[in-house]
Amino acid sequence: MNFERNLLLHCAAALIADKLEPMTEPQTGLRRLWQYAGPHRAQVWLATTYTTLGKVMDVVPEVLIGAVIDVIVRGKGSFLAVQFGVEDRWQQLVLLTIANALCWIFESVFGYLSAVTWRNLSQTIEHEMRVGLYNHVQKLELAWFEDTTSGGLMSVMNDDINQLERFLDGGAASIITVFWNVVLVGAVFFVSSPLLTLLAFIPIPLIVFGSVKYQNSLKPRYARVREAVSEMGSVLGTNLGGISTIKAFTSELLESKRVEAVSAEYRDANRGAIKYSAGFVPLIRMVILTGFTCTLIFGGWLVLNGKMEVGIYSVLVFMTQRLLWPMTGLGDTLDQYQRAMASTNRIFGLLNTEPKMIEGQHALPAPVLGDVRFDKVSFGYTDDKLILKEIDLHVPSGETHAIVGATGAGKSTVIRLLLRFYDTVSGEVSLDGVNIKDLSYSSLRGACGYVSQDVFLFHGTVRENIRYGRELATDQEIEDAARQAEAHDFICQLPEGYDTVVGERGQKLSGGQRQRVSLARAILRNPAILVLDEATSAVDNETEAAIQRSLAHVTKGRTSLVIAHRLSTVRDADRIWVLEDGRVTESGKHDDLLKNNGLYAALWRVQTGEVSSL
Repeated sequence: MNFERNLLLHCAAALIADKLEPMTEPQTGLRRLWQYAGPHRAQVWLATTYTTLGKVMDVVPEVLIGAVIDVIVRGKGSFLAVQFGVEDRWQQLVLLTIANALCWIFESVFGYLSAVTWRNLSQTIEHEMRVGLYNHVQKLELAWFEDTTSGGLMSVMNDDINQLERFLDGGAASIITVFWNVVLVGAVFFVSSPLLTLLAFIPIPLIVFGSVKYQNSLKPRYARVREAVSEMGSVLGTNLGGISTIKAFTSELLESKRVEAVSAEYRDANRGAIKYSAGFVPLIRMVILTGFTCTLIFGGWLVLNGKMEVGIYSVLVFMTQRLLWPMTGLGDTLDQYQRAMASTNRIFGLLNTEPKMIEGQHALPAPVLGDVRFDKVSFGYTDDKLILKEIDLHVPSGETHAIVGATGAGKSTVIRLLLRFYDTVSGEVSLDGVNIKDLSYSSLRGACGYVSQDVFLFHGTVRENIRYGRELATDQEIEDAARQAEAHDFICQLPEGYDTVVGERGQKLSGGQRQRVSLARAILRNPAILVLDEATSAVDNETEAAIQRSLAHVTKGRTSLVIAHRLSTVRDADRIWVLEDGRVTESGKHDDLLKNNGLYAALWRVQTGEVSSL
């Protein structure tokens, strides 16, 4: 019998419930988990073997107790004397004591091996699943992240995977133990008295049926618990990320109430599950009492009437307890199982999310020239509204071009399409004559150096954040890039220089400092195309001047595409493209656009203070 069927038997009532319910998904969480653990099935078998042998060693002492009683009661007529010829009672007791000690020793050894193997297996699967899930999520398009909360993602990638790990750590071994307990104890019962076996096993169908009902009641409740965890994670993550805004608007009380509300929802969701899970064990105890009473009464009657030996009766009394009492733990095991399966369904639900954008397979021809072309490109973030409308735009290799326009004109969208964060609705974006949809992401984005308005720095040192542009860069290359970005001087004034920790999102640096570190990171990449998305819009005049000096140097002989709000920063560009309502309405050099007296000239007058001429 293959292990999948064996595992279904181990899961007993829990899996029966899965079979009884209509499958709402192509595969249950357990089957998906079994498939995912394919490379580790040998370790699963090994852990199962250790657990099984440990259970065998746990049951044998109960039989030995009956043998001891048999020696004391029957002496030379005992089973040991008749079958093995050991007639001396003391020798029989010594042999049984040694056998009992060996069973305890082997049980301890196998218990240790079982625990170590199962726990290492759970840690390995947890690690691989988290890394695999993260790698999968990274392949999803940017639009998916914009529709998904980071807190919800964190609850799946951390809390749900930890929940699964807790089940694999102990729950799986518990299920296997219960299974072998029923098999081994049932075998002893059957050999001793088939009729008594029937009576002792009466509670088991009731327990299975109760477990089915129990699981069916728990499944939707734990799904609700996991959703509540996701919502709570989302609120906490958002609030902690926006703590400065909360403080600035003195909204601490409002946000405390918000957290209290989602925490109360999580508490209530758990209460619904607890109500059912807590009542399971008391009910099972009452059912167990039935089986135990049958063994005591009917087995005792057989002994009193000379139809059963006292030793066998003693064994069966112990065995009844051994058979039925562990099933009180079935409630906790199924509780773990349902929590784990609710988490597993969420994990595989995320893994089943397929990217809507298909990555190309080709690489750019070397050397990369950086010739960028937009041909009749239209795009909208929603189906009912286009942001860009059939724009034509050409940036020849080695030139610096700027895109300007009012807020909402679609300037940053052009950059996002070039980096293929989104796909066009119609038209084509090409690089060096190759449609970017045919290029691999590493080839396309590897040719670009990107500096955004909203600079993101990782928690780490200045050196590590600059090196992010090229992982194998030397310290000297990092320093050279910082000098080109005019960041070297302020970095040297930091407490630890290049080894200063910038804090989460670079919060220990000023906005202008973060911007220059970001520029150094892009320069270190030595890209064929430098992309600047309003890189100077949030900095002071001094920082802007420093960045402009840096850009004048690093853009020479390199294709550069600059999104600008301050027109003074792009007046020397080779060509300026003016966007209005998603269309290119003007293009040319600064002086020519002023002479045209169009939108660009109007924007220039506003920014230079000549408002009266509008």
